[in-house]
Amino acid sequence: MEITYYGHSCFGILLEGKHLLFDPFVTPNDLAKDIDIMSIKADYILISHGHEDHVADAVAIAKNTGARVISNFEIINWLTVQGIKNVHPMNHGGNVNLEGINAKYVNAVHSSILPDGTYGGNPGGFVLTSNDKNFYYAGDTALTMDMKLIPMSAKLDLSFLPIGDTFTMGVNDAVLAADFTECKKVIGMHYDTFPPISIDREKAINTFKASGKELILMNIGETKEF
Repeated sequence: MEITYYGHSCFGILLEGKHLLFDPFVTPNDLAKDIDIMSIKADYILISHGHEDHVADAVAIAKNTGARVISNFEIINWLTVQGIKNVHPMNHGGNVNLEGINAKYVNAVHSSILPDGTYGGNPGGFVLTSNDKNFYYAGDTALTMDMKLIPMSAKLDLSFLPIGDTFTMGVNDAVLAADFTECKKVIGMHYDTFPPISIDREKAINTFKASGKELILMNIGETKEF
């Protein structure tokens, strides 16, 4: 599995030969100014919820790549109005097969409204399972007991968890989320983009380390193999 970080909560993941793109928010992010969204590859775009800092570049990238967009029913309806036709609507508990990769839409505790004020449905995250790797992309969420359901059906190799606090869970709750999901390797997201979600990176890494887990904070534009 190959992971590229595009800033905030946006990741490109190459898994089973397919390019998965999560929550495309790049062009409004000053920290990601060197990323050209027209160079981003995507066979599937997965959107956790409707906030602008998760959907800002969804339409442009979907039109450029022809990727199928996966999200909740309300967001898919909104994207269809924007001219995106290659879509797959979901709701919580549902699964979709992405050519050998199973994606399950799971609960998140947050809010969701689209940039133009359209109702964005209920927020969620995704659990991806394949013959190669299994991972959890939490989207924006508070710590929730529902996370304890995830290891009942998927043994995770990696989790993507928000750690910026204020609008999502912070570092300490993310450690508990890693416990709940039985996953010791975590990639942090949703931090440092705006002043309210700035973190002490060294302290965050050490907090995870003290609990016997690894927090990975990728640089924007960086690609890693897992």
